[in-house]
Amino acid sequence: MRERLKICVFEGDGIGPEIMAPTLELLLTLAERRQLPVMDFTAMPAGAGHYRDHGVALPKTSLAAARDADAILLSAMGLPEVRYPDGTEISPQIELRMALDLYAGVRPVMLFGQPTTLAGQHRLDFVIVRESTEGLFASHGKGRLEGDAAAEETLRITRTTSEKLFDFAFNLARRRAAAGRGHGLVHCVDKANVFQAFAFFRRIFHERAAQFPDLRAEAIYVDATALWMVQQPQRFDVIVTENMFGDILSDLGAGIMGGLGFAPSADIGDDHAVFQPCHGSAPDIAGQGIANPIAMILSAAMMLEWLGETRQDAAMLAAGGDLRVAVERVVREGRIRTPDMGGPDGTAAVCTAVGSALDLEVVG
Repeated sequence: MRERLKICVFEGDGIGPEIMAPTLELLLTLAERRQLPVMDFTAMPAGAGHYRDHGVALPKTSLAAARDADAILLSAMGLPEVRYPDGTEISPQIELRMALDLYAGVRPVMLFGQPTTLAGQHRLDFVIVRESTEGLFASHGKGRLEGDAAAEETLRITRTTSEKLFDFAFNLARRRAAAGRGHGLVHCVDKANVFQAFAFFRRIFHERAAQFPDLRAEAIYVDATALWMVQQPQRFDVIVTENMFGDILSDLGAGIMGGLGFAPSADIGDDHAVFQPCHGSAPDIAGQGIANPIAMILSAAMMLEWLGETRQDAAMLAAGGDLRVAVERVVREGRIRTPDMGGPDGTAAVCTAVGSALDLEVVG
């Protein structure tokens, strides 16, 4: 009898449900064809729309379901016009990171045939690992206003989280090197020349690097990193950095990839993981069936690979890799293009093409 896995699903706002539904169909069909564990998807409420209608963005029952799940698949969330009383946007995904201690935000940067502004770059594969619970985001919802005169947010770095983060990054670099996808190099990105907190961050990085003598470890300032990501992106393998720096560099990476529609992500902790596209909910095109689902599908592929790694399931790990390669093939062939790629095709056409590349009958 096939094993059963509980996958908690947050369909999101705007285009979120439109890109989630065909992604789930791909996963179900792939699992059935490859005889993977059965994935039981349970949709739970959360998001800006739920906050607008019910006054809560992440209900306690939804958080409990996420905590109990084997993995969490989350679509685009947020609506520009729906905000908390302090003016900040509705971000249940940040609440999940904090509640489940998802300290490692994994943001792949890959070129596999899509249009890019980088001249001469056709293949590229590196990863940004963004600390996701501390840094400047530790002040989320806790900022201090001094009347109308000033505002203050506090950046926090701890040894406990930093050690886990750096070990995660080095282990990721080791796996990438073994798979032929990386060159065994980890860059710590900081601003250690200005801030004590980042000097502390860098010191811990070098301490942990000593535990991985088979890998190379280098430290680099965040401003130089932004420059090199544009001029010499091929020099990177794994980048590990603080929360806010990682937030910014991830979008630069998405720009290199051709846009947020290609950018998947994961937020991973010791016991839980969330997988979601980096882009927003694009309410201006919601309901039109033209949203690019690639980032959502690639996030699902990352989920399969993570489940395969953590459960030592070679078939599931291979299926995640095959799903990623199928997306790359569809993009590289260029026959299916959504409007953000300069084409006329819709969400369903992309999903059907990915299914065909996997030799699956998926209608999208």
